[in-house]
Amino acid sequence: MQISAELKPVATANDPKTGGQILVDCLAAQGVTTAFGVPGESYLAVLDALHDSDIRFVLCRQEGGAAFAAEAWGKLTGQPGICFVTRGPGATNASIGVHTAMQNSSPMILLVGQVGREMRDREAFQEIDYRAMFGTVAKWVTEVDSADRMAEIVARAFVVAQSDRPGPVVISLPEDMLVETALSHPAPQLRIARPGAYSGTPSEAAVMLDNATAPLILIGGGGWQGGRGLNALSEWAETASIPIAAAFRCQDLIDNHSPAYIGDAGVGMPPHVRKLIEDADVILALNIRFGEMVTDGYTLFQAPMPRQDLIHVHPSAAEIGKIYQAKLPVHSDPEEFLQIMTVQPTYGGPSRKLRMEEAKADYEASFDLPEQPGTLDMGAVMAHLHETLPPDAVLTNGAGNFAIWPGRLFKYGPENRLLGPQSGAMGAGIPAALAAKIADPGRMVVCFAGDGDVQMTMQELGTAMQAEAPFIVLVLNNGSYGTIRMHQEREYPGRVSGTELQNPDFVKIGEAYGMHAERVEHTGDFADAFLRAMMSQTGALLELMIDPEAITPRRTLSQIRGG
Repeated sequence: MQISAELKPVATANDPKTGGQILVDCLAAQGVTTAFGVPGESYLAVLDALHDSDIRFVLCRQEGGAAFAAEAWGKLTGQPGICFVTRGPGATNASIGVHTAMQNSSPMILLVGQVGREMRDREAFQEIDYRAMFGTVAKWVTEVDSADRMAEIVARAFVVAQSDRPGPVVISLPEDMLVETALSHPAPQLRIARPGAYSGTPSEAAVMLDNATAPLILIGGGGWQGGRGLNALSEWAETASIPIAAAFRCQDLIDNHSPAYIGDAGVGMPPHVRKLIEDADVILALNIRFGEMVTDGYTLFQAPMPRQDLIHVHPSAAEIGKIYQAKLPVHSDPEEFLQIMTVQPTYGGPSRKLRMEEAKADYEASFDLPEQPGTLDMGAVMAHLHETLPPDAVLTNGAGNFAIWPGRLFKYGPENRLLGPQSGAMGAGIPAALAAKIADPGRMVVCFAGDGDVQMTMQELGTAMQAEAPFIVLVLNNGSYGTIRMHQEREYPGRVSGTELQNPDFVKIGEAYGMHAERVEHTGDFADAFLRAMMSQTGALLELMIDPEAITPRRTLSQIRGG
């Protein structure tokens, strides 16, 4: 019998393996199928071990893009996104994705090559103290000092990344540790402990909401599993006549077509949402961390005791009472809490129903936009996308005024997903689209990007080409860093400095990456162009020429300049 030269003996737990091999075994044992990264000599032993594994290594072009992709993977799947980078410059480039994972509450593990152990604390080539560097933007930062502790540390990293408030973990991997040998005992996939709903608190919350005259539900955060509790919330709120507002870039948690959904409490909060928060007597805050956006710059709630009676439900005890003291603090998994609370009979009277209906009408009215300046009207573009995109489409974006369109002017159905950076990080959209397409190749993925935003991570289109993960990119080109220009015109009218862009030919760039690409200058041309984009098997880039005056959906640049 002829034996293939490719076959290798099957290793057992008692076989000595290198630290790199043990790491890959541990990742496989935790169910990891995909990792993103940029190669580096500091973790060659890991790359060698990946060669013999079933884990797909998605070769990215820059560490920031790899980290963004891993963050998006964590947010979309609920499983930690895995990112490999090398020491020094690799780690600093990747820090933007770690910060985004922290503010998005997305599970993620960044694995960083490190100098050899005998060189530590000498400022060796590319040496950085990662505990100091990532200490304030990660849930846990550690270093594997010995290969025989690899399984212990990796298992703990998965628990930390997924438990309580999910977030990023950073693991430093000394280069010499990765080539030393030890016995391999990878821990199997672990069950993550989640706090249970305290006895009586769901009923107490239901009673508080039932007795309220102006209740409101705020929902957000990461770690949602999409279980029965979340699915039942809309129907329960509709019956109870309680409006629901989503936190910044969490609009996809709730079916936006529900009569109870009334908009988002995000950047540039709609006036009707702000008023609902100000006038509420009881607020159920589900998985909310009370950041700057949902509080409108910490102005809507009085610290430490809000005027509104607050029911704060969060899986992390550290988030409860961090800024605002709740009348009913609930350390609980929010979905388990909802499973119990939503079976409580709660009914809103006529005044509450009218209040919810008026708020819903205000939300619907926000889609009635004036005609936009220029020859291409993004309001009409979004209306076409509403009619055209499949119900499970994934929308992604980076940061900039253009993100208002997918963030506030698209109605997310129960199967749609939104992947956007709560950290306000430019460049997140393309890597997020890459991750979404790799995670679920059958779904349509559309990335919204500004002309400044897209140039932060445009090189990851090469990653998508190599990974055969085609998606559609809409580049909204207005020739400026639009958000900063808007603030600049408000604060220093007419004194334009450092915000105008001279751009490359985005169509040629899309074509260079093997995509279908075309420029759209008129509203009437968009429908046919988008159809061609959807039909492309290699992805598509549509450059949408936006008039600089169309700086926001409701106010022109000239109006802002004029105060």
